[in-house]
Order: sequence, then structure tokens, then C-alpha cells
Amino acid sequence: MAENKYVEPGAEFTRDTRYIATRITADGRDGYPVEAGRYRLVAARACPWANRALIVRRLLGLEDALSLGLCGPTHDERSWTFDLDPGGVDPVLGIPRLQDAYCARFPGYDRGITVPAVVDVPTGQVVTNDYAQLTLDLSTEWTQFHREGAPDLYPEPLRDEIDEVARVIYEDVNNGVYRCGFAGSQESYEEAFDRLFARLDWLEERLGAQRYLVGETITEADVRLFTTLVRFDAVYHGHFKCNRNRLVDFPALWAYARDLFRTPGFGDTVDFVQIKQHYYLVHTDINPTRIVPKGPDLSSWLTPHGREALGGRPFGDGTPPPPPSAAEVVPAAHTVTEPVS
Repeated sequence: MAENKYVEPGAEFTRDTRYIATRITADGRDGYPVEAGRYRLVAARACPWANRALIVRRLLGLEDALSLGLCGPTHDERSWTFDLDPGGVDPVLGIPRLQDAYCARFPGYDRGITVPAVVDVPTGQVVTNDYAQLTLDLSTEWTQFHREGAPDLYPEPLRDEIDEVARVIYEDVNNGVYRCGFAGSQESYEEAFDRLFARLDWLEERLGAQRYLVGETITEADVRLFTTLVRFDAVYHGHFKCNRNRLVDFPALWAYARDLFRTPGFGDTVDFVQIKQHYYLVHTDINPTRIVPKGPDLSSWLTPHGREALGGRPFGDGTPPPPPSAAEVVPAAHTVTEPVS
């Protein structure tokens, strides 16, 4: 594997946010109408941004309408690859690299080949990789294909608050851990570190008094925070030097994360083995030995969290999603599961 470079010496980390803004909508105004079976979601369980799409797809019951292609946990400087599939080729798209779908629409595409991405199966062309808009559109544009009992993850009366909470979580936490890990100077690292933990302290206080981030049910805001929290102790605390506290040292945040982990649609999308492999094997400039740590112990994810005492109803008037299909179950050895009684 060619060496990947993520740190620019002397500089702070700045994420390239030039995503493909095309949207798949009910009215098809960008040329891509919502249609069952037409599109393929390409994701990687290792990636927190892609993990959001996996969770939302599960919660809304879109598995039959939107097929799933999974890349492996590692990639080189060119692209995510379908190395988990027989022959290293996606069985629906017929390509070995996600880069192929990007270049099919934009020859010579020179930006990041990122997941999640949605590909138009008939043409083999990428439609969008705008991960933030993608999950909102799954909630608001794909409603005709939602399962019975699907939760409203983006309720209209709460959208302004959800958007604001999601914004500060993105700036200080979701991207904040990367600003720590990929900092090219002591000054930029410490600034990112202080912002990260100030925001985690703020979240600790907020979640000490309420079960979910906004309102009485799970929303898009919870999905966005969870995918960073579930990676925190396994990766960000050590690998990205986010080591003022572990997640387990925040009573409310840790209980909140465990509550979500045990909620159908959340923990059943998490592959801790792939998560650790991705960060420790791919980021060779900050982990040149490519040694993947054995810890931490995962069993505590299943300890009682007591969050029910705060009230709230996870799915509102809806219901939990059914178990994932056999093809989409995370291997038991890659996660933590309830003991068989």
C-alpha cells in the first residue's frame, strides 16, 4: 500500500469540503429522482461519516429501496476499494474501486474519493458524496420507501435546533478529533484539543439532564454525535492524542453512548475491528509501525446505562427497526453482543 499523508508540518488540519452537491429528491430536480432499486449506497463501516448513513438507512428501513456496497477498512491514496467482495469487485457496480464511479461522471476527478457515496446503478456514475445532506435527504425525500414505524429523525419543528447542535458538534467534535490528530504544529493541536474538550464538557452538561440531544426522541443530531463517540476510546484518545479524558470518564456522555449503542440501528452497524484497522493502518504518517492496538475492552458497552430514568422515547410514535439482514450483520468477533441466555 502506498503511504498516505495526512499531516502538513507546521499547519493546522483543514478538511476539503468540496463535496458533490447533487441531490436525489422526490421531484428529481437535479436529474436524479428517488427510485427504489436505482441507487447503491457505498459505505465503509470504518468511517464515521459513512456510519451515519448506515444508521439512518437502518432506522428508516430503506434496505430494500437502497442497496449497500461495503468497502474494506483500508484504502490507498487513490481510493476506497471493494476488497471484501469476491475478486475485489462490487457485485452490483462491477468495479474494484469507488474511484471508478467518480471518474465515470467526472473524468479526471481530482478531489477526495470519499464514503459515503451514492452511485446511479444504470450509469455507474457517482451522484453525491455530500454526507451531511445525504442523511437529511434519506429522512425527508425518501419517505415513500420508509418502513412502517420509521422514526422522524428530522422533525420540522426542531430543525433549527438540530441544525445548530449538529453544527457545533461537527466543528468541535466530529471534525475536532481530526484537527487534533492531523495537527501539524503544537499550537494548532492544543487549540483543537481545547475546543474539543470544551465542547465535550458542554455536551456532558446538556446530556446530564436530557436523554437525547434535541427533543424527546432520537434525531439526526444523535446519529452525528454517536459515530464519533463510539470511536473515541478505541481510536481518538490514543491515535489522535485526544487524551484529556476517555469517553468512559464522562458519566453522562458514556451512559448516552451506551444507550444509543444498545438501540437497534446503532450498535448493530459498528465494526470495532474495521474501525481500528482503518485508522491505525491507513494513517502511516502518524502510526508508521502500522501496529493495531488490542484494546480497549469492549464488554463495558453492554453495562446498564440507566438513561431510561430521563424519560424520552427513542422512536417517538414509531418502532425499532427489525434485525439487520444476514448479509449486513457485523461479525460477532468484530463487535460486542449480548450474551446468549
